[in-house]
Amino acid sequence: MKNNIRSLTVAGILLGSSAVYAAPNNDCKDLPSHAELETALTTAVSSTNGGLDFDMWATVVNRYGAVCAIVKAVNSATNNSEPDPWPGSRVISAQKANTANSFSSRQVSWSSASLYGVSQPGGSLFGLQESNPVDPRAAYRGNAKHYGEHNDPMNGLKVGGVNVFGGGLAIYNSNGDVIGALGVSGDTSCADHNVAWRTRAAIAQHKGAPSTTGFVNLETITYDAANTAGTIGAAMTNGFTHPLCGFSEKSVGETIGSVTM
Repeated sequence: MKNNIRSLTVAGILLGSSAVYAAPNNDCKDLPSHAELETALTTAVSSTNGGLDFDMWATVVNRYGAVCAIVKAVNSATNNSEPDPWPGSRVISAQKANTANSFSSRQVSWSSASLYGVSQPGGSLFGLQESNPVDPRAAYRGNAKHYGEHNDPMNGLKVGGVNVFGGGLAIYNSNGDVIGALGVSGDTSCADHNVAWRTRAAIAQHKGAPSTTGFVNLETITYDAANTAGTIGAAMTNGFTHPLCGFSEKSVGETIGSVTM
């Protein structure tokens, strides 16, 4: 009997300890709610982003990498009555958010797009996309009918993943601290970058990357150096660059400021 009581006491202490530490990991109070993110994404896709103009997914993670919200939205060009984005893009949007959050700080802000060139064979960060694999237990658990809803089964979990093409941006607070990140997916990767740019701008809590002395801002997407030779492969040896996607994403990006001129 005493042993049973002792075991229950120890178990209670351990559970109590885990509860104390779980709360900060899942803290989303300074990030957009499901409704706010859905509104921001819908606003972002209300006009063309230069690509295919398909329906989209968006995910926000907190600084610990825990998912705070996942939404989907209808692009006005599809005329769908309900959002119908590519199913595979749900997890990709979470990967992109995790990427921007994982590699941004008070010293540097990376978009997932700016990691493309350096992560190709021969690049200084080759293999980066394999460094933090997606946890399938977090990504694919639960009832798929709830994907993109306020009770998406991925909420509160750390999905992981690194994605090295357009669509991921860090979210900063007014003090210049990274508080999480946004990832979007469902169009060309170049259009995804534009959608992310517009979505983040539509989030009331968003603060832009700091402009303090010494801060390295790698949020914009750079096409020209990667495509001077007219080949996608040129991005492998041109640093923080991204290949063109074949539509009008660059011209739209220049208009909204998501492209380095």
